[in-house]
Amino acid sequence: METQIFIPFRPNPNLSPHDSREMSDPKEKFFRYFQAEITAIQGQIDDLATISHVGGERQDCIDTVLAGISRLSNEVMDAGDYVPAYDQRAYSQAMKALTEKLNDATASFTPKSRFQFKSKSSKQAPSAETQVDPRQRTSFSNVGSKQSPVLDAAKRDAINAANNATTSSKDYNEDVEQQSGVRKPSFSNAKSISIYDHTGLHIMLPSTASRATSSGSLTNLERCVVDMTVPTSKGAPFAGLALKNIKQSLIIAGHVSGPVHITGLQNSIVVVAARQVRIHECKDVDIYLHCASHPIIEDCSEMRFAPLPEFYASKLEVTGENQWDQVDDFKWLKSEPSPNWGTLPEDKRIPADVWENSVCGSPSLSTDDILRKAGILGARAS
Repeated sequence: METQIFIPFRPNPNLSPHDSREMSDPKEKFFRYFQAEITAIQGQIDDLATISHVGGERQDCIDTVLAGISRLSNEVMDAGDYVPAYDQRAYSQAMKALTEKLNDATASFTPKSRFQFKSKSSKQAPSAETQVDPRQRTSFSNVGSKQSPVLDAAKRDAINAANNATTSSKDYNEDVEQQSGVRKPSFSNAKSISIYDHTGLHIMLPSTASRATSSGSLTNLERCVVDMTVPTSKGAPFAGLALKNIKQSLIIAGHVSGPVHITGLQNSIVVVAARQVRIHECKDVDIYLHCASHPIIEDCSEMRFAPLPEFYASKLEVTGENQWDQVDDFKWLKSEPSPNWGTLPEDKRIPADVWENSVCGSPSLSTDDILRKAGILGARAS
């Protein structure tokens, strides 16, 4: 039976779920965000027992859970400016319970001596001499410590990519550069997807990349079209995904069972189905979205949201409530609606025939042709 972490805190009972005052209260926003995050991490812990230990998949999932717990602990500490001390203690208790849940889950299939998860009250962190490779590390020390913050998603994926390189001679990003036309890197021997430092390419991941969906990252792309629909459909979603520093590009990110972190995008379009979406420092970006929780933006402007196109909703077999238009702007605390985002009018959305006949790899269209049909190049160009 799955156990749930009790959060000993309740939002203001005098506010209805849709009260505009709730939207302007950072304590209420953080409570909803914390609830969504801790529920997602619990789901990842519950999934551990169903994941094979072969090929490091289970260790990848443990690393993802550890990163999520550490990041959320840091965010609880950062929220101290507006969250009362009593509520801070309540959140800390919930984090402690989450760590204990992880201990219990790993104890069922791992020798006890190998795992020593510790709360942030640990008195001694491991010395530099005793630290091991990040992919092999199974200890959890100083959760939420300002002295040992967790790597962000993009950095973690870079580490994963580097470690993958040690077990496989295949350089998939080099392979992408050497191919012509629509690039289709297999990622068949990789454990995660990492695509970076490309300009003007059309990349479509084939079904063989479904073996590498433990995590994904797209970094430093410009004037690119990237489609990850195929490997993340039919029950093989990414566990987590990071998009960072992308300009004038169309990203069809596919299906993500956990969080998506989108940072530093400009003049681009993202299509994704995810449990959670958090967007930082983005400008002039359209998000076609299916999201099981409230999307969150911070330090963003000119953001437009639309529901996931039916073409992709069908391919990804997406079900459940879609909260694509329930966006929380964590940097807008006034009662009136945030000026930093809005819904994309239906007559401004990309037509269905463009998704089906152009974006999916028409041999007669170049990458720039597709970007023009999507409205990224030309009228939208800055």
